[in-house]
Amino acid sequence: MSDAPALHLRPKAWLLLGVASVLGLVAFGWPLLVRPLGSENLAHSADAPWIFVALLPLLLAIVVSEIAEGSLDAKAVALLGVLAACGCAMRLPGGVSGFEPVFFLLIPSGRVLGRGFGFVLGALTIFASALITGGVGPWLPFQMFGAAWVGFFAGCLPPARGRREIVVLAGYGFVAGLAYGLLLDFWFWPFGSSSGTNVTFVAGASTVENLQRFWAFHVTTALGWDLQRAITNAVLILLVGRPVLAALRRVSRRAAFGAPVHFASTASTAPTRPAGATASRRPS
Repeated sequence: MSDAPALHLRPKAWLLLGVASVLGLVAFGWPLLVRPLGSENLAHSADAPWIFVALLPLLLAIVVSEIAEGSLDAKAVALLGVLAACGCAMRLPGGVSGFEPVFFLLIPSGRVLGRGFGFVLGALTIFASALITGGVGPWLPFQMFGAAWVGFFAGCLPPARGRREIVVLAGYGFVAGLAYGLLLDFWFWPFGSSSGTNVTFVAGASTVENLQRFWAFHVTTALGWDLQRAITNAVLILLVGRPVLAALRRVSRRAAFGAPVHFASTASTAPTRPAGATASRRPS
């Protein structure tokens, strides 16, 4: 039995999601093409507020368009809020030696409830947790994009069930943990102020050369931290991924996200009295 996505992406939602993803790619990549100004401490301080202002309406537009077209109902919105709250709670212990269990819940959710749901859930979880923990800064929209893509691609994994599905999700969790760390290193790296090394951004150098320098920077400074996140994802999915998937599928079935909605007529359904029938009389 295939999973019923809680958020069916209609053409309009696909367009909005594509625009949001292109915005994210441009936000991450423009320093490779245009010489960035500022220092590492001020990375994206000028453009991050505008990216954030553009991202939130796009996420809201995806949800609102699906509500308007009838593919997202109150049950899915409630589930989105519950899972985002759980993700916030799981992110509170994050940042300690790379331990970030937030993706453990995001990956199964995107797998069971669909790509669109995973995209919106990832961005919403990071946004809400940043408000709670005080982690609001120019890095926030980039974290939101990274988590949104993790949730989206979890919904793109090939069909599988049983032990094979757990292995696939654990492998994806490992790769996603590394990829998320790679993206979050790149958001500030071109603004580094150090010079005279082979791991710093060089204005005017080719894109390939700068990417090679970034890879050297990432491997030597942050890969150990990202490995802990990746291992955390894989181990948690291997240990308790099966009951979490079962619970999400049970909720999806009971909520009947994939069931078509039919509206009953407002006319009275009370049985009519046949013509010629007389009312019964109480015996005297």
